[in-house]
Amino acid sequence: MISKEVIIIKKHIHNIVLFIIILFFWLLSGLLFKVNNSFYNLLELPSFTLSGNVIGFIWIIIYILNTISIILISKKTNILKNSDYLYILLINYISNQLFMYFFFYLMSPFLGFAITTIIFISTIFLFIETNKISKKSSYFLIPYLMYCSYAFILMSSIYFMNF
Repeated sequence: MISKEVIIIKKHIHNIVLFIIILFFWLLSGLLFKVNNSFYNLLELPSFTLSGNVIGFIWIIIYILNTISIILISKKTNILKNSDYLYILLINYISNQLFMYFFFYLMSPFLGFAITTIIFISTIFLFIETNKISKKSSYFLIPYLMYCSYAFILMSSIYFMNF
């Protein structure tokens, strides 16, 4: 018979492994597509642009919070069977991952603006769908929603300033 402590340890190990896997996927595009500083430095930027280090730090925190939110949701519902949540999560995730490719790899302010718009809108819907399942889990998405608002305004400004 397996002791209660072993079961608890296995559960914690499972949660830690799940956390690492989900977080890895959120960080994936940053690992695959690096910031193109030579392209970025050629752009005209608005005065409210944060430094690259600050932006990177903010995204890491947001991805950690997103991961916690997803894990909490997975405790409440079968994500694969909750199609509304799953579809909006996938749209948001894929859009988020495409930003680095579109903006820095393809060096396209327009595509960066377009994908940021999709990220911003899908983040609103992700918050709404998450809130329907778990208010607690949706709280972890508030910084993401706030930062996506900033990113949308920033990318809109960058696009129109460099059009």
